[in-house]
Amino acid sequence: MKTSPIIPEDFSASVIAVPPLARHMDLSLNQGENTELIHHLETNGIRTFVYGGNANFYHLPVTEYQATLEFLAGVASANSWIIPSAGPDYGRLKDQADILRELNFPAVMVLPQIQYITPTGVEVGLRQFAERSRCPLLIYLKSEEYMSPGMVGRLVDEGLVCGVKYAIERTDTKQDDYLRELLECMDCRNVVSGMGERPAIIHMRDFQLSGFTSGSACIAPKTANQFLEALKIKAYDRAENLRCAFLPLEDLRDTIGPVRVLHDAVTFSGIANMGPMLPMLSNLESEHKSRVQAVVNQLIGIDNKC
Repeated sequence: MKTSPIIPEDFSASVIAVPPLARHMDLSLNQGENTELIHHLETNGIRTFVYGGNANFYHLPVTEYQATLEFLAGVASANSWIIPSAGPDYGRLKDQADILRELNFPAVMVLPQIQYITPTGVEVGLRQFAERSRCPLLIYLKSEEYMSPGMVGRLVDEGLVCGVKYAIERTDTKQDDYLRELLECMDCRNVVSGMGERPAIIHMRDFQLSGFTSGSACIAPKTANQFLEALKIKAYDRAENLRCAFLPLEDLRDTIGPVRVLHDAVTFSGIANMGPMLPMLSNLESEHKSRVQAVVNQLIGIDNKC
């Protein structure tokens, strides 16, 4: 695992994969299948991994946290970033900070929480977590009610935040006053589009965000890499054609459930067997499996031609 401090150029150097986490039937960590997925993505040019919602870190027991992080750090190549998640609640952040302080991760993403928070309370909690863990934060913004742009900017100025994963959904992605205000408070090169391929063109073209996160890249890494390269050279027509390859799977993730569809889609791809999901989530019901399998096959066919 790469451990040097993250700089702005690192956010655009690779597609930022957000993989699921494989488990055995007894729900213990399946090291072999997780290794298969990581190495498959590394072989196909992906070098940045963020383990968060898709990996179901929301329900990862704190008692398993250190062992899980040590495994991920040990299995990645020396040129790959591994960014784990923590939180979302203050109690978990406090316990996980002590574990992170003893490890050497380049950053940690804080999982967002919507209820039982105030923006002022979040700012205080994240500051305490960053100081206690001694680990730079990747803030995951999914709601305007989480923090104001100015609050994020203060934490950036204090050297506690290395980046933002921006994932606030808009009816019209181009119309986003909150994002524009955020970019007045911090360098756009430290903000990445955090909702997969769907809004990535507008985010990178119109707002100059540096890169994007992708769950579907776990199934089609070569296509995702070509999409990123097209965006970096401003070949937007080609980028749009590549983006369309991901939309059938993204549509199913939006309608059925983004985390569970991706989890089982990776299994259906044959790349790695993700196994069962930790409660309180569950694998796909039988009526959804054939639809997901069909779009996975389609996406793999496109990726094989890249």
